[in-house]
Amino acid sequence: MKFSDLSSPAFFENPYPFYERLRAEGALVPLAPNIVITGRYAVVDALLRDRRMGKTYLPSVVARYGESGPEQPVFQALSRMFLMTNPPVHTRLRSLLMAAFNARQIDLLRDVAQSTADSLIDALEPGANFDLVSDYALPLPVNVICRLLDVPVEDGVKLGSAASHFGNALEAAPMDAAHLAAANEATLALGRYFARVVEERRTKPGNDLVSALLRAEEAGESLTNDEIISNVLLLFVAGHETTSNMLGNALIALHRHPEQLALLRGDTSLLPKAVGECLRFDSSVQMIVRTAFEDLEAAGHPIARGTMVFMMLGSANRDPDQFEKPDELDIGRPALGRLLSFGAGIHHCLGARLATLEFETGLGALISRLPDLRITNLDALQWRQRNTLRGVESLKALG
Repeated sequence: MKFSDLSSPAFFENPYPFYERLRAEGALVPLAPNIVITGRYAVVDALLRDRRMGKTYLPSVVARYGESGPEQPVFQALSRMFLMTNPPVHTRLRSLLMAAFNARQIDLLRDVAQSTADSLIDALEPGANFDLVSDYALPLPVNVICRLLDVPVEDGVKLGSAASHFGNALEAAPMDAAHLAAANEATLALGRYFARVVEERRTKPGNDLVSALLRAEEAGESLTNDEIISNVLLLFVAGHETTSNMLGNALIALHRHPEQLALLRGDTSLLPKAVGECLRFDSSVQMIVRTAFEDLEAAGHPIARGTMVFMMLGSANRDPDQFEKPDELDIGRPALGRLLSFGAGIHHCLGARLATLEFETGLGALISRLPDLRITNLDALQWRQRNTLRGVESLKALG
């Protein structure tokens, strides 16, 4: 196994044959000096829950971009996000953000997601071709995250391109000079926008997430202005492609398995199980990286201190030691167990509940409102050139 395997055209098109070879080669496979890769469920699950594993974000930036890498605006912003930190900093930031993502708050957004899905479908011209990604899967989570942050949806749409460029920095593979410059420019533009939002909420607070973070700061937390801006920026970006890719990947999987699609159309009570199975079958987040802070073992395999581990979630979710017939899509699968699509442990995705709600609402609306929906470019999909976030550029459809 080598780094180039993770950025080949074949991998972007379909990483699952690679994952099968990876699991067969061993539990922990060398990838580079002090770097190993794993695709086995038991190993990934154990490591994600082990407090001796953590984030070494800026050192990883140095390894990929050289000593000047951490000076780049995009990496400066990322380093302030709770996603990239370890306890106790991570604990403090996450606890402040969790207040806005509790079950009651998320359930209040269910009506927003449903009304958004309905309005997007209403806007489609009957009998006309449209793009499920740009016309539906992407606007749906953008509307919801804008409501959560209380910013105009029009602004969210305008900032969509910047969010995509910023998202490139979350990839494990280093960006080239052009993509790095675009990511830096996007970071500065997003930072300026949300700095204005933060200042507005200081003078006129509301019930939104930004105001909640400011109230926590005023209550004595040592949350800096840059931390607030960076973490709001993270939530905005995370509310874009991860959820839209989940919905897009699910639609592809269901339309490639017409018997499963027919089953769901005939019994919409299967929707929650279908959502879980699609998350297992082809998740939008495919990889997580951690570093060992001590010598340790995972599922009986030793890992030396300082070793970086690439954990392939997409592979773990198709591990035959964990799931029966894992390469088959089965929305009636009797027991999914614990999926790794949203990670696990202290870094389990903060927005998992919201993302699942959006996913279920968006898929359900299409199933009920467009029963004859057909994807017309199923055999000519253009997958994004990413190894961490998996999704397609477009899904041409006819309703």
